[in-house]
Amino acid sequence: MNPTTTTPLAPTKAHQFLTDSDRKAFDLEHRRKIRFNIGKYNAAVQTGLGFYQDHELARARASYLKTQVINRLDEYLLQFEEKFTAKGGKVIWAQSAEEALFEVGKIMERRKARTVVKAKSMTTEEIHLNKYLEKRGIESVETDLGEFIVQLNGERPYHIVTPAMHLSKLDIADIFVKHLGIEYTDDAQKLVLTARHLLRDKYTTAEVGITGGNFLVADTGAVCVTENEGNARLSATFPKTHIAIVGIEKVIPRLQDLDLFWPLLSTSGTGQQVTVYNTIYTGPRQPLEKDGPEEMFVILLDNGRTNLLAQPDKREALNCIRCGACLNICPVYKNIGGHTYEATYSGPIGSVITPHLSGMAENKHLSYASSLCGACTSVCPVKIPIHNILLRNRQQSVQEGLTDKEERRAISLWLHGMKHRWVWDLAPASAKNWVLSRLLGEVGWSKRRDAVQVAPKTFRQLWKERK
Repeated sequence: MNPTTTTPLAPTKAHQFLTDSDRKAFDLEHRRKIRFNIGKYNAAVQTGLGFYQDHELARARASYLKTQVINRLDEYLLQFEEKFTAKGGKVIWAQSAEEALFEVGKIMERRKARTVVKAKSMTTEEIHLNKYLEKRGIESVETDLGEFIVQLNGERPYHIVTPAMHLSKLDIADIFVKHLGIEYTDDAQKLVLTARHLLRDKYTTAEVGITGGNFLVADTGAVCVTENEGNARLSATFPKTHIAIVGIEKVIPRLQDLDLFWPLLSTSGTGQQVTVYNTIYTGPRQPLEKDGPEEMFVILLDNGRTNLLAQPDKREALNCIRCGACLNICPVYKNIGGHTYEATYSGPIGSVITPHLSGMAENKHLSYASSLCGACTSVCPVKIPIHNILLRNRQQSVQEGLTDKEERRAISLWLHGMKHRWVWDLAPASAKNWVLSRLLGEVGWSKRRDAVQVAPKTFRQLWKERK
């Protein structure tokens, strides 16, 4: 390499986020698809809420229960472990993604696994399980239809609940033709049957099935999985080994609390009174049971969650039940889409938790990707004050000195001017306009807006003239 040649620096995540946001926000076809798909969900949710006699009371109860659990998380997790292991299950505690992957790898080696069927799970996306298995020569097949589609297309899930929300029926048809070699059709039923036919053989030949878990029930040692397609049930039943990878915050106290949380989850996410398949796993197949895995593992994943737990003013974010309601209502998400966030969890709740799960320094910009309108807080089924926690994240990033030097300098100048008004009065309007053009130009304000111009006379001058 020529010593005089310099390699350009890779863009920071914040810079890349702004670039991608700018592109997606003005991609009219992308916005059309998202608004159409989210619009259908929002209409269904409004209908679903009508089945509640007192939805606010249900939200308040769910918020209270989750807060109680999070404040005594250690006790409930130990209770879950005791009950689950009593029925032959095995619990593995993973402090990081690396630990979780290492434990999964050991299980795969012992079972001599070559194929894994995997149900929709955000925790497995979080630890990048598919890439890990692929490097070890193990085929990992996503069985949820949306996840299957984005896996075929080499993409990450777009949405917490609906992984392929950004794709139209025609897009999916093109993906199937390209990657599966089928004859082109835009008939949704034929496309679904194609995927179903391919996946059926995988269920019966896979050595290991991997799922997530929507809830962990402490008093019975149960893993609860919510779905609409039945693929998680098949993934957990046919293979001889079932691994559930679940975040430590997913605990609820009692089995009877599911009658509160299951409807809240389904109604807030998709507008259903309850999802089609709701399964409770309490361990491996018992002596008198006819089906189920020979062994079952639950990997309790921390991976930064205790960073949130250690902050009383932000730990409410751990109450999240991953319904996706805040994404569907967020004006920012509806314009820039899920992939722009470059994180497992996108939208408002992703902007809250990602800086704590993956590092504040690299991800603080996500907490600024909000208008703070409060719509996310108003629809959250467990009443997380999302927009308030976003503000606290911003405050934390400032306190930790993570803001840019230019930003700190600009704020210092502004603060000095506000405390010493005469300084601003000395400057002519043209100088003020020059400063504004520099500051607003750096953040992209003037790219698609008229330049901000101050009045020729200051308020003090106008007030003196009026007197």
